[in-house]
Amino acid sequence: MRIELATEPGDPARPNEDYASVILPAAGQGGSLVLLDGVTPPAGDDGCLHSVPWFTARLGGALGELSVSRRDMTLSEILAAAIVRTAEAHCQTCDLSHPRTPQATVILVRWDEEQVEHLVLSDSALLVAGPDGRVTPVLDERLAELPPRIRAMRDAVRAMPRGSAEREVAGRAYGVAVEALRNAEDGFFTAAADPSAASRAVTGTWPRSEVTAVAALTDGVGRWVETFRQGDWTECFTLLRKDGPQRLVDRVRDLERADPEGTTYPRGKRHDDAAVVYAEL
Repeated sequence: MRIELATEPGDPARPNEDYASVILPAAGQGGSLVLLDGVTPPAGDDGCLHSVPWFTARLGGALGELSVSRRDMTLSEILAAAIVRTAEAHCQTCDLSHPRTPQATVILVRWDEEQVEHLVLSDSALLVAGPDGRVTPVLDERLAELPPRIRAMRDAVRAMPRGSAEREVAGRAYGVAVEALRNAEDGFFTAAADPSAASRAVTGTWPRSEVTAVAALTDGVGRWVETFRQGDWTECFTLLRKDGPQRLVDRVRDLERADPEGTTYPRGKRHDDAAVVYAEL
């Protein structure tokens, strides 16, 4: 079995809010992987005494432990239980009802000799390769498929001169509009303090014989496909398999540095936290 992972912060001066782990039980029967992308809150009060890395470490640790110790539970049940466990760790000190309480995107994959299960919540990407070489992306596309009015606001902001007062005002309005859709019925969902979000995840099961490898990427690495248009998901997977996760992260960083202001490739951040897990089963 080949397992590789890489992660690095978008800004060396800030903690990395991504989380990546692979769990291989001592019994040797299967395993699991966890990938989280912590949601950076806007400056100001988020109702919590703890950092996003604290939250992703707690949630990621719970997901890893439960995914291998509770094989009787579905991945959705495991995510719900992990959210509850994490919430209980700080509900006495923090306002978990705050809309920007710490939260994260989630990828959880579990495998044994018979099947490979997956769960994807929000905009990280899971790639599943089969014995015929075909690569299937498993995506939760609700954040990308925002209502036309919100997409029009985003496009208008990107067309404005960087650094202008006009862009700053419009950008704030766009941010407020997107936030109103977070964990809302007609919006998109992330793992925060409400376990019901687990039921909104994209889930599925593959026969073990139909999966040779999986790769999980936070959107900071998925930029190679979705922002910089260097290739499709199959080509991204081919690069990852050939050169490894760190090389893929390095290529994204090269592309970001070549377009520092986002003029050619508009994006919310110049650099984003990046994490990749690659596992050949």
